[in-house]
Amino acid sequence: MSTDASIIKKSRGRPKVFDREAALDKAMALFWQHGYEATSMAHLVEATGAKAPTLYAEFTNKEGLFRAVLDHYIARFAEKHEACLFCEDRTLEEALEDYLFTVAKRFTDKDTPSGCFIICTSSVLAAASDDIAATIKARHAMQEETLVRFLELRQQKGELPADSDARALAKYLCCIIQGMSVSSRENASYEDLLSIVKTTLRLWPELKKG
Repeated sequence: MSTDASIIKKSRGRPKVFDREAALDKAMALFWQHGYEATSMAHLVEATGAKAPTLYAEFTNKEGLFRAVLDHYIARFAEKHEACLFCEDRTLEEALEDYLFTVAKRFTDKDTPSGCFIICTSSVLAAASDDIAATIKARHAMQEETLVRFLELRQQKGELPADSDARALAKYLCCIIQGMSVSSRENASYEDLLSIVKTTLRLWPELKKG
């Protein structure tokens, strides 16, 4: 009898360890595809394979999980994309091309939902989600500030005319990126987005004039 009990006990094995990174990846895909409002904790429990008490213990609630997912997305994708802008070996135009090409590839990558996670989730927020909306808006502002910093650094190096409006150019580039995200959600291909990028780069000599 004791032998049988021992066999049963061994077959149970160790309890499954919660994989935070894997859970964030799965939750990110769900929020990315369906938006914040349409994604419930029940959906997140099913997608991550974690028990509800585990998710609540780790993230407190859906809002806490979303904030963790947003940080995860920024670290995994956004920061790497933005690093293209600050490569010392590339000219202003080359760095900008690298950045926009990388963004186009991310928006159309088949391994993740199409478009930008931040733009996609912000476009379907209800008025009741003011706190989340403010968080996403702050991240949008960070993207613009990163572009402003990039352009001002290049301005200091003489690659951008001294009388060019770095802020206005950054806002313009943000609009191009948002348009690319929307287009990819409407099934635009990587080649389609590259066409937008190439048009932007062809216009750049005129755009950067003060």
